[in-house]
Amino acid sequence: MNKKFKNDINEGLSKLSKTLPSKYFYDKIGDALFVKIMNLPEYYLTKAEFDIFKNQTKNIISSLDIKPNTYFELIELGAGDGTKTKELLKVLLLENFQFEYLPVDISQNALDNLEANLNKELPKLKVTKKQGDYFSVLDSLKTSKHPKVVLFLGSNIGNMEDEKASRFITNLSNSLNTKGKILLGVDLIKAQDIVLPAYNDKAGVTKAFNLNLLHRINRELDANFSIKDFSHQPEYSEKEGIARSYIVSNIDQDVSIGALNKVFHFKKDEKIYTEISRKYNDLVLNEILKNSELKIVTKLLDAKGYFADYILIKT
Repeated sequence: MNKKFKNDINEGLSKLSKTLPSKYFYDKIGDALFVKIMNLPEYYLTKAEFDIFKNQTKNIISSLDIKPNTYFELIELGAGDGTKTKELLKVLLLENFQFEYLPVDISQNALDNLEANLNKELPKLKVTKKQGDYFSVLDSLKTSKHPKVVLFLGSNIGNMEDEKASRFITNLSNSLNTKGKILLGVDLIKAQDIVLPAYNDKAGVTKAFNLNLLHRINRELDANFSIKDFSHQPEYSEKEGIARSYIVSNIDQDVSIGALNKVFHFKKDEKIYTEISRKYNDLVLNEILKNSELKIVTKLLDAKGYFADYILIKT
């Protein structure tokens, strides 16, 4: 049994306002559901950033101010399957840039799959996998004096509350040498009728993704959540620029978690907070950056203006 998982579930459900950590969405079933989500018509985020990488690759390279004859390290935090990044890698290889690609991930399996795929699709690419915590890996790379470009895509920073995001960015800044660069992908603040369906698709895949967390607790912690007695509830405030996801109890009920030897009571309509998806603009991002040494150089938008890839430099 995963002791950390058990302790985090106990802590979250014991709060006055109950929470469950979104990182536990991603078991084998959750991973497969999220792949489906990324391909849904309502889920614009992946498609929007891919549009930037596919159609503005030269602009990305120009904005990063990297030169073909200057060796650099291209470091990607949480590389995933590399779909977007491959568009950049292809052009860098085609134009004979001198660089090494260093994907960083906590999952060795994800890294192995990515490396195998890149070896097949881009055999000339120099790939060095780095498994572990982002900052441990970045600290280990700091001794290298080569210029560094860090990719942090997919609006992953949006899954952090602002205070945590600010700490993350400051730590990231501290891990880079002067003139180190970051390409930061963020979802932009926009109308509710665009954002909300991305977290509440008609096919119910996002609902299944959210509620799968209860299935996981049932399986791994010997709990008796009755899934039909809970609902998926996303909310979005355009003024605040934040989407949040909740699991809501449909009835007054008690749930037993055997691994904890505890019973948790849920009132009718009581919410369990599971995920944040912060949306950005220049004002919000500059507030996140204020304690770091990072400055915005430029930003690239997709064709619809839904998503931005910001280029940041350490001063």
